[in-house]
Amino acid sequence: MLVGRRVPARRLSIAALGGPRRLWAGLTLLLVAWWFAWFGPAPLSEHTFFPLWLGYILAVDGFTARRSGTSLLARNPRRFAWLFLFSVPLWWLFEFANRFLDNWRYLLPRLYDPVEYALLASLAFSTVMPALFVTAELLRTYALFAPQRRWVRIAADRPQLAMLAVTGWAMFILSLAFPHGLFPLVWIGLFLALDPMNALLGNPSMTAQVREGRWDSVLVLFAAGLICGWLWELWNVLSMPKWVYDIPFAAQPRLFEMPLLGYGGYLPFALEVFAVWALLQGALPDRHAAWLRFIRPVQGAGSGQTDTGA
Repeated sequence: MLVGRRVPARRLSIAALGGPRRLWAGLTLLLVAWWFAWFGPAPLSEHTFFPLWLGYILAVDGFTARRSGTSLLARNPRRFAWLFLFSVPLWWLFEFANRFLDNWRYLLPRLYDPVEYALLASLAFSTVMPALFVTAELLRTYALFAPQRRWVRIAADRPQLAMLAVTGWAMFILSLAFPHGLFPLVWIGLFLALDPMNALLGNPSMTAQVREGRWDSVLVLFAAGLICGWLWELWNVLSMPKWVYDIPFAAQPRLFEMPLLGYGGYLPFALEVFAVWALLQGALPDRHAAWLRFIRPVQGAGSGQTDTGA
């Protein structure tokens, strides 16, 4: 049975006390947007992706604040807003990759001019990173995802990290050059390219976590990826616009539009999202301020600094 944390009174803040309001406002927005996405009239139904996922993000963040006395939005609204901005180039990178892979395509209710399409798509893409991170934060409040004893340690020195990053970029490029047979590498290569770079730069990284035998952060992100992946596919199935898949060797069986094997891609994808965030947040002035609570602090992230999970 999942057991939540008891919240000490001293940890409650004015921002955290707004959690119930965010929870109910988010749930209301989610349910209204969901109904319009599936059953509402056009063109209103065409513009429901962002409000639906914004509702999810607010509801989960509010529920997390209610359970634990804190949340991503409560701790730092400005950094929370950066998640939406960082998320846009993240998914446009995968849209670029899909020009070679051709693994998914969009069914549109009408023709959009290029500027309108880019703006609407960017708005939708902005929800990916915050959705994953608020889900991971919520999972950490349950005993099942509490930090466990240390497991196998995997340590790499700086030359090995550099070689791993080169290997990751090679995998990413090969997936684009030979998409029919190597397309799965796009979901692994980017993480292997960026995470060692983050470790070398002193940014938060899974490399630093597993070097100390801490695999629970990886498992939390895996679970968050599967939950968000299932919801992406669920809410997509009767929506318009929507996406459909053409994945070699794995067309059937399907759950919603996604082949069952395709859900495995959400595991490394969640790690890639974290790696992109860790790289981009390095440019923020308060990069070393603790913020993400689903990542455990470790010492020595590759530059002699403390990896705080910021």
